[in-house]
Amino acid sequence: MHGVVVFIAKYFIFLSLLIAAVFWLRASTREKIALGWRVVVGGAIAEGLAQVAGRVYYDTRPFVSEHVVPYFAHAPDNGFPSDHALAASFLGFVILLYSRSTGSLLLVIAVLIGWARVVSRIHHPIDVIGSFVIACISVAIVQFAAHVWNARHARSHNTLA
Repeated sequence: MHGVVVFIAKYFIFLSLLIAAVFWLRASTREKIALGWRVVVGGAIAEGLAQVAGRVYYDTRPFVSEHVVPYFAHAPDNGFPSDHALAASFLGFVILLYSRSTGSLLLVIAVLIGWARVVSRIHHPIDVIGSFVIACISVAIVQFAAHVWNARHARSHNTLA
């Protein structure tokens, strides 16, 4: 069982990236541009929020604070937020804007990654929950910005016509 948990904790992030990449490749040119913009800008926002959150809240990793052996080696640094859970949930929330089924699948994978990292004693549940919240906020900011941009762009085209 340890091997399966470690595999999910360490390598399922690549499954998320693969699924997101295939989804992007199969999208129309217009969707590729919109999705690409959301991933790049939203990803930067998510990373920025994660950096701020990590400075505001320090969570000693379970294997350090509880004096237990983790399932795999990891640096004894701040565990908040979980980078793996952040990346996986961010991709899930972004793709969810375009496809309920693919986005939901990616979010299930993100939950599995978070669960495996908690079971592996690398993160506390708050680290994973914080990552999901940061990812959701980042996608909401980008979606709001896209909505404002599209509304202004539509108005400028209407006044020219």
